[in-house]
Amino acid sequence: MPALSSIFNALCVLVTAAFVLTFVPGLRLRERSLLSVRDRGTALCVFLILGLIEELSDSHSGWLNERIVTVCAAGLVAGPWVGVVVSVFATWLAVSYDGLPLESIGISMLCGGLAGGWLNRRRPRLAEHPFTGFCLTVIVSWLRGGLTMWYVSSAPPVPQIFEQMGIAPVLQGLGTALILAIVAHVRDRDEQSKAAVSAEVRALQARMNPHFLFNALNALAALATVAPREIPRAAGRLRHFLRASFDQHERVLVPLREELAVVHAYLDIESLRLGTRLKVEEMIDPGLVEVLIPPFSLQPLVENAVQHGLQSSAKAGRLRLAVHQEGQSLEMRVSDDGQGVLSADVEKIFFSANSQVHSLEVLRRRLHGLFGRSFRLEVSSHVGHGTTVSLSIPLRMQFEVSGRSFESDAATPGHLASS
Repeated sequence: MPALSSIFNALCVLVTAAFVLTFVPGLRLRERSLLSVRDRGTALCVFLILGLIEELSDSHSGWLNERIVTVCAAGLVAGPWVGVVVSVFATWLAVSYDGLPLESIGISMLCGGLAGGWLNRRRPRLAEHPFTGFCLTVIVSWLRGGLTMWYVSSAPPVPQIFEQMGIAPVLQGLGTALILAIVAHVRDRDEQSKAAVSAEVRALQARMNPHFLFNALNALAALATVAPREIPRAAGRLRHFLRASFDQHERVLVPLREELAVVHAYLDIESLRLGTRLKVEEMIDPGLVEVLIPPFSLQPLVENAVQHGLQSSAKAGRLRLAVHQEGQSLEMRVSDDGQGVLSADVEKIFFSANSQVHSLEVLRRRLHGLFGRSFRLEVSSHVGHGTTVSLSIPLRMQFEVSGRSFESDAATPGHLASS
């Protein structure tokens, strides 16, 4: 019973350590070589504390030696230098406080840390497998037991040999496998969640493109009546839009300049139809044209300003488009001087699925899937004073994105202001 109690306590410690490791961002990725210095430092602290717990508890006298598990898991999870540092620390504890022979402990611990680190660097997919951790730990445990018996003058009794070379290595191998299995399970769940978010974002993006195409064809039909000579030019702008649409279909984020090209294509078509009734003012920081934004995120704001704000007015209208940086956020604002709406009707008019204008609910869901709570989509409108739609997203440059999905918080969608 004391032995079982010691094993149970050790397993609880290992599970806790594995759970803490799942909070290290780099360990949630398949590419272990992408671990940052901060991630490796965090993992090192976890494994050093785990090795220290072995000394502070009474489990070092039991069958499940947490130090061997710690050294092997450190190399497999965080790389060679973390494995070496942890092995040196574990050796120092075993020799200084438990009086174990330096030769046997030092050689076995160093081999465990280096072998795990080598697998992490050279065979990362193999290193993350729980069975690999089990086999490596069993081998290191056998090496440690054999060297310990070699340096001891008197041979230990047969039951003790059976424990050191039979039961203990298996239990320690299972401990390492447990840590790797927990980390792998959390990583797989993260990847599944990110894949589901990415699929939803692409599906929602695909729903937005036909809406613009429908309005563009309506504009061409109107031109056939009021200005038939302008149809070839409008058709050319529509071709540019379709090309941009096809190019952006497989991308979650695009440079701002590409989104502005789509906006300009739309405004060119509408200006041919509306003539002098449409006036556009742009205030865009030229240093931001390469920042990344979701495709078709700015265009629906402009489309709503034209369709709802300006087209509904008989007089000439002014559309203002502003893009600037505010701290670590990209701020985009589209405003018109149309009739405006009651603040109480903003949600129904702009975010309803049955809205007569381009519903922003699809865009809000896309942004939530990409940025969690790190975005803001607000609509401010007053009767007789026009409407302003503001969009704020995290500032991302092209060199910051290397195929990774953005971290998403499981929270409510962006705040909608009605002031």
